Formats: sequence, C-alpha cells, structure tokens
Amino acid sequence: MSEIFIRQIEYSDNDQIAKVIRKVIVDFNVPKEGSAYSDSSLQNLTKAYLADKSFYYVVIEGDTVLGGAGIAPLANYAGNVCELQKMYLLEIARGKGIGKKLINKCIHKAIEFGYNGCYLETMPNMTVAQNIYQHMGFEHIEAPMGDTCHHACSVWMFKTLK
Repeated sequence: MSEIFIRQIEYSDNDQIAKVIRKVIVDFNVPKEGSAYSDSSLQNLTKAYLADKSFYYVVIEGDTVLGGAGIAPLANYAGNVCELQKMYLLEIARGKGIGKKLINKCIHKAIEFGYNGCYLETMPNMTVAQNIYQHMGFEHIEAPMGDTCHHACSVWMFKTLK
C-alpha cells in the first residue's frame, strides 16, 4: 500500500465515494432502504457537506478513494449535537488505524464547530466498527436521537465532546 492521505472531499471524489459507501453496505448485507445506500445526497457529497457546521473527509491512496467520514448537524434534533456520518472504509483500508484517524479528524472538526456531542448509527453486524467507536469514547445508547431516516440502523452511540 502506498501513502494514504485524509483530506476534505472534492467534487472529483463524489462518484468514487458513492461507490465505496454502496460497496461496503452491500458487503455487510445492510439493507439498501433505510441506510446511507439510498440517501439522495450520496451522489454529491461535496455539495451536501457545504452546509453550515458540516464537513466530509475522504481517505485517498494515489487517485483512489478508499473511504470517508463526515459530520453534520444531527437532523431533527434541537440540541447542539452533530452526527458522525457515512463512515465507510473499503476492506483494503481496514485494520490499519485509518478508521481511528478518520474519527479523530471528525471529532476535532466537531469540537472546532462548537458541538457538545456526537451521535452515530450503525448496524449490529458491524461489530469491529462498534469496538473502534467505543475505543474512541462513544457509548451505546438505548434509543435513536433525532431522525436520520436510517431506520435500518439499530445500534446508536453517543460521545460527549469537550
């Protein structure tokens, strides 16, 4: 594997990151409906993350997008909480500490934006991801926060930001 970079998403990354997200969702047998697979913003994440207090990172090796993650205000929630969104890595990028670096960048950006907490949703079979989230300070919570329209995701986690 050559050198890997994490940087802000660019328009030229849109098609690749959409394919990465959809591939990982299919690989993990996540339902296409009620997950990021069917999000209308998926084909133009660059535009979606131009919104206030939103940011998306991509993981790049050469000219290839290996994954990404972003933060944005938690939809339909009154508090000052962001959501860690569209955190997906291709298999080739897993197990190398890239996910932790990506989460750290997102958390630092969330703190920079002034958020008090960070929420995420995932799937029960994504146990490795859950372990990483826990290691990064996220705790399981009993019910969803806000309304992300990702009703297929039944694991909810939260981290207080300082």
